[in-house]
Amino acid sequence: MMMNKILFILLSVCFVIDFSDVSAQKNAAARYEIDAKRIGVSPVDKDALPRGREFIRLDSTYYVGWMYEGIYKYDRSSDYLGYKNAIRPLRKAFNLITKDYGKAFKRLFATPQNYMDNQSRLGDLYEIESALQLCYNNIEMPDSSMALLDIIDSYNLQKDFFGTCTERAWLYHRNRFFTSDKFDFLKNSIEENEKMAFRWCYKGFERIQKNQGVNDYWFGPHQSDDDRMMIDHNLAILHAYKQSYDSAEYYYKQLEAGGRISWGNYAELQTEIGNFDLAIQYFDKRQIFREHGLDEKFYYVPTLLVLKGNPKAAIQMENKQITQSGSTPGFGWYSIALARSYLYDGQLDSCEFYLTKAANFKELHIGTTLTQSQYEFTINLLKVQLIDKKTAQLKFVNRGWWYNLKDLYNFVALKIEKYLNAYVVVNQMANNPERKRIVYDLFCNESTVSFDESMCLLKDFSNSYFQNKYNDYQQKDKRLKIQRYFKLFCTKLSFENGDYAEATKAGEKLLGQSIGSNSGDDSNPNIVDTATEKLFLARLYEVLANSYGKQDNTSRQIITTNLFFDQYPQLLPFSDVPLKMHLSTEGVTDEVTTKVMDDIRRCHIQWADAAAADATEVQVQFSKKGKLYEARIHVISPSGKIIVNRQQMVFKDAKGTGAELALRFFGKGGNIEWEPN
Repeated sequence: MMMNKILFILLSVCFVIDFSDVSAQKNAAARYEIDAKRIGVSPVDKDALPRGREFIRLDSTYYVGWMYEGIYKYDRSSDYLGYKNAIRPLRKAFNLITKDYGKAFKRLFATPQNYMDNQSRLGDLYEIESALQLCYNNIEMPDSSMALLDIIDSYNLQKDFFGTCTERAWLYHRNRFFTSDKFDFLKNSIEENEKMAFRWCYKGFERIQKNQGVNDYWFGPHQSDDDRMMIDHNLAILHAYKQSYDSAEYYYKQLEAGGRISWGNYAELQTEIGNFDLAIQYFDKRQIFREHGLDEKFYYVPTLLVLKGNPKAAIQMENKQITQSGSTPGFGWYSIALARSYLYDGQLDSCEFYLTKAANFKELHIGTTLTQSQYEFTINLLKVQLIDKKTAQLKFVNRGWWYNLKDLYNFVALKIEKYLNAYVVVNQMANNPERKRIVYDLFCNESTVSFDESMCLLKDFSNSYFQNKYNDYQQKDKRLKIQRYFKLFCTKLSFENGDYAEATKAGEKLLGQSIGSNSGDDSNPNIVDTATEKLFLARLYEVLANSYGKQDNTSRQIITTNLFFDQYPQLLPFSDVPLKMHLSTEGVTDEVTTKVMDDIRRCHIQWADAAAADATEVQVQFSKKGKLYEARIHVISPSGKIIVNRQQMVFKDAKGTGAELALRFFGKGGNIEWEPN
């Protein structure tokens, strides 16, 4: 019996050995065939997917077929589901290549021959790992990305082809506001996570220095230049976030000298320190970005154009970008930027339309440190601002609105809507550990809201608290060109607190500092750039006009209101101060045009009976063709500036037309052929 068992075991072992040998030979033949067939076909080619599936059928234990399928799917992904579907074959390919060649990668630099023999496999590993890591990052799985980097680091590669140190630094910075409760690799505060990001950058420098000599021998004397600049790029961003602007500038200059600067990131630094004209110039420089991802230029430049008082250019720019990019990642951010542009042009219906589009779009925050929480916060804050403007517009188009039951109902409904939206925004801000940096600091390069939106939010909070905070900023913040914005906040908060005399005093002082006798002196950081900071000047004139009005100083109120109108006419209908206007008409006079004129005169405008030196001149010419009417509008401010130049508007009847025309007196945009909603 014992002999039979021994014989059976021996026969079984021989069978397994023989079967394994046959199987190995079959696998070797299949892999040889796969390697031959992949020549000339890239994993991103249109034939890569069927070719990859063919490779999997030939040998499903070989990584190549899975690599082709995964990279093909990754390259064509532009939404959550696409990246999710690409992960499975990429992960399979990664597991198989590390299983079969992990030992070879660990011995990669044992001899030059060893490196040459495995160079193509290393290239495949790089493609697989890079695509897989980006898939993880694009659907917010940074812990899985970190695990990949751990495996790559376990090979102790002499040269860090994968940039593991810079990738780790990015993951810490990108997820700095989370804690270890969310992802195990993180620390428990923003400060600790930022320290880890810096630590990995410096560790990268240490690795480069440690292997400098041997890598120079293997790859040439400049082999480490790109590796260093990858770290410099991260350090520039980290120092800017830390508000170490001189250090950030140093690293950006290093990158510029090496031809590796990201002009978009550098533009964001210029925005943060108040060089808005330079920021626009740098954003316009050629950028390299992934096809299916956010191009931050098309989010931030429209915001700068709004600050510049040119929301119409922002609308044109953003509509073109949305048409070109379609519903790919970035569409949500572009929709927010377009909504903001419409908001500041007085086109509230279009603003609401694009805010709704953004809210309903599943955005992926690809190639950016912007996050979903910022996305939602920005939408909700703009909604609050929109509701404020809707309420102001209701009052503007009918100065006797409180006698109208429909207007009263709409007013109450808007107040309730604002309360509900403001409650959401307040909770989002309260639960955001970064609120100081991206809301209070103003112009932070990681922020997605403008100073004006921050002011809209904070004025409804504790005025004394934020007055103290922005007085403190004036003592501690190093950005000289941003100081005037802190002063503007304090002036606005004084007004909101009912201290009109203090608001007037502070506003007049700030105005004198901003556009004093040395106006045009670029070396003086106190002097406002009148070409790019029109929104700042408009808000300053607005608070002064309102303060003078509360103190019955009519003459100064008229002067500052006219200056406000010259700077940013679209904002004036939504302020509490009426503009003095003289209105003249010509052309068709019938029942429709008479009703239109009656509705115009009901608007919250200070009508002058005759042309006066301090009154804006408005000319309206009516004509009729068939059933359609045409109004041509021409508006000239008291300073002689043409605000509206023969703008055309075509309408069918009087319903809502008077209110729309009155808003267009203030430069509001809109379709030539107009119909009420």
